[in-house]
Amino acid sequence: MANSGKGTFRPDSDVHISFEDQQKINKFARLNAKVDDYKDELKVIQNDMKNLEEAVEELALADDTEKIPYLIGEVFIHQSLEDTMKSLEESKVKKETEISELEAKCEELKAQMGELKAHLYGKFGSHINLENEEE
Repeated sequence: MANSGKGTFRPDSDVHISFEDQQKINKFARLNAKVDDYKDELKVIQNDMKNLEEAVEELALADDTEKIPYLIGEVFIHQSLEDTMKSLEESKVKKETEISELEAKCEELKAQMGELKAHLYGKFGSHINLENEEE
């Protein structure tokens, strides 16, 4: 009973974090935050894209002689159905480009995070947790 095991477990006793390691941990955290920001921005753009697609579907039912109000900035302009469809298609192309660029940026950041993760897990093993809660 004299040795009940108290005081023998010291989880952080053998872990030393150098300045360089701390910099890598900080860089990983910054990259992770940036990926989260890109994901949020991506959701907004994908929602905009969905709205554009729904607008195109709705306009398919419109009369060719009607003038369609189209929002540019803070002003509505009235244009023909054909011009409105062209404007919507141009907007869709821009949104698709934005989506592709954001996805590429996310993948690039995730690759950098993977390298940092491999190094940090290699050095610290189970003493560090770099996994996202949502993954």
